[in-house]
Parts: sequence; C-alpha cells; structure tokens
Amino acid sequence: QVQLQESGPGLVKSSQTLSLTCTVSGGSIVTTYYGWSWIRQPPGKGLEWMGGIGYDGSTYYGPSLKMRTSISRDTSKNQFSLQLTSVTPEDTAVYYCASGVRLRALMDLNEYAYWGQGTQVTVSS
Repeated sequence: QVQLQESGPGLVKSSQTLSLTCTVSGGSIVTTYYGWSWIRQPPGKGLEWMGGIGYDGSTYYGPSLKMRTSISRDTSKNQFSLQLTSVTPEDTAVYYCASGVRLRALMDLNEYAYWGQGTQVTVSS
C-alpha cells in the first residue's frame, strides 16, 4: 500500500515561496509509467491540479499556475517537492500530494488511487 505524507510550513508570508515535500512509502517514485502530483483545495472551492512529475522525471504544470510552480524530486529519498513562488492570500489552501495514476492521466483527479492526508497552508498578507 502506497502512503504519501506532505510536510512543510503551515504559514507563509505574501510574496514568499511556498515549499512542500511529499515523502512516499510502500512504492517508488520511479515506478514505470506512473506519475506523482500536487493538488490543492482553497477554502470553499474545488480541487485544483497544480502539476506533477513522471516516473522519468518529466514535469507537467497546470496552465493557471505554470509561471509560479516548480516540481522536483529526490529519488534517493523517494520524495518529490513543490515550490510556489510569489504567493498571495489566494494561495491559502489544503495542499495534497497524490499518486497511483498513469502518467497519461495525470490531470484526471478521478484516477488517483493514493492521497496524502493534506496539509493546510495559510498565506498571510
């Protein structure tokens, strides 16, 4: 059973960079054909796919956040990370890492089999 755990600061100031890490156990982030994503849910809104990284290190980003988002990985630690630059209070959300999806379906939230518990990030003005 794959387990994912998000970690990082729960409070970030406006204009700073939000950095989160997802630690994976029970599975490998280099498993062929699979992808690993960051997804967020602002208060009162739906889930938003932010971007993901493939088993081969390829990266993909959602159009609305593409200019501010960077996703990377550390295969030696079986972790992947998110950086979101120039944050504003509108970036306040619960942030999830997720996987169990084939790379070709990376943007389909219904396809994800495994989710972290989520971490609340609040951006102060």
